[in-house]
Amino acid sequence: MSTLICFALKEEAAPFHQIAAGRPGIFTIIGGIGRQNAEQAVRSFLPACSPQLVFTCGFAGGLNPDLKLGDVVFESDHRRNAFPQSPTELSDGDSWNLSLRNKLVAAGAKPATFFCTDRIATTVAEKKQLRAATGADAVEMESTAIHAVCREHGIPCVTVRVISDTADEALPLDFNALAKPDKNLDFGKLAWAIAKAPWKIGALRQLQKKTKFAAEQLAAVLAQIIIP
Repeated sequence: MSTLICFALKEEAAPFHQIAAGRPGIFTIIGGIGRQNAEQAVRSFLPACSPQLVFTCGFAGGLNPDLKLGDVVFESDHRRNAFPQSPTELSDGDSWNLSLRNKLVAAGAKPATFFCTDRIATTVAEKKQLRAATGADAVEMESTAIHAVCREHGIPCVTVRVISDTADEALPLDFNALAKPDKNLDFGKLAWAIAKAPWKIGALRQLQKKTKFAAEQLAAVLAQIIIP
């Protein structure tokens, strides 16, 4: 089975790339942050290759306070936008879905619901508001667009993400204010923000360590379910 794995950032993808490099039938793209970038990246890729399964992967912010740093969470997009829970729920074409769900659970991933937003949830208050308004377990910025493109092409799509910051954790900077119009990080603005608040360097280094750990946890799960 040819499989496409979509990431927004190279930091999300790096550990999986190390594991999957050179494996036949496994394709990855790094599309950039946000729905518009993700949609453009997937649409550009599909004419050259028609994958049989697409994963939208990367970091997610925790909204459910039970989710911890490094927890891998998943949600499918197959008619009901949820995996069938038992064989009695299966309909034609659903058997692959239950099998994949079982593999994800066996690999340590947890079923979850996601909310796809246009901005990074940087504060605890914002995460609480999103949790109350949507009931979602985690927040991210690309999957809705990727699922929509896959539905157009009749390709099964699954969201598999890793918690990089928990519900009770604020990010050290407002990364929305440091973004370019295309939503990717403006490193000039980042450098200026650090220069104005050098005491945040320690927190940024801790965030870097946490995201590296989260990406490694995600790669470990993806390797178990994708690499034969």
